[in-house]
Amino acid sequence: MFSGGKDSTYALFVMLGQGHEVKYLVSVFPESSESYMFHYPKIEKTIEQAKAIGIEQIIVRTKGEKEKELGDLKKSLEKLPIDGIFSGAVASDYQKQRFDVLAEELSIASFAPLWHKEQESLLREQIESGFDIIVTSVSAGGLDKSWVGRKLDIKALEELKKIREKYRINLSGEGGEYETLVANCPLFSNPVKD
Repeated sequence: MFSGGKDSTYALFVMLGQGHEVKYLVSVFPESSESYMFHYPKIEKTIEQAKAIGIEQIIVRTKGEKEKELGDLKKSLEKLPIDGIFSGAVASDYQKQRFDVLAEELSIASFAPLWHKEQESLLREQIESGFDIIVTSVSAGGLDKSWVGRKLDIKALEELKKIREKYRINLSGEGGEYETLVANCPLFSNPVKD
């Protein structure tokens, strides 16, 4: 499951690093910015990212209606010769449970290599692993428009920690507080323009 954001891209990095074969990057393109399950801002950039990674991309289009969007994904996954799926879920029970149920219905495995990782450590790992992460949208108290387009580096992480203390945001953005795009990382043959 590939949204092009920091967590799905880092999950790919981890899975490949563990020796897993990844045949497809499955990206869901919701028509609605209100999708409960799937990343919306800059989702079209996954096309460039997949080319830079060199793994075939499968694009699933959905209206983005709650619960129905999983049916659209299931129809696409049923056609693929795969043994499992993985996602970049970190703390969202809503997301992880739905991927787990979907995998069970398809009789395949479900992996979430970042699941319940301590969020500050995870963000540091992503940054220190050479991930060029750009904030693409914000929707929480303490995060104004000045964050959009900003690189998520160690300085930004320290600011996010202060915002978390005051506004109780999820540091990884798992509650939709912010969305990201990976513009470059060790998996890419070339950077992607944000």
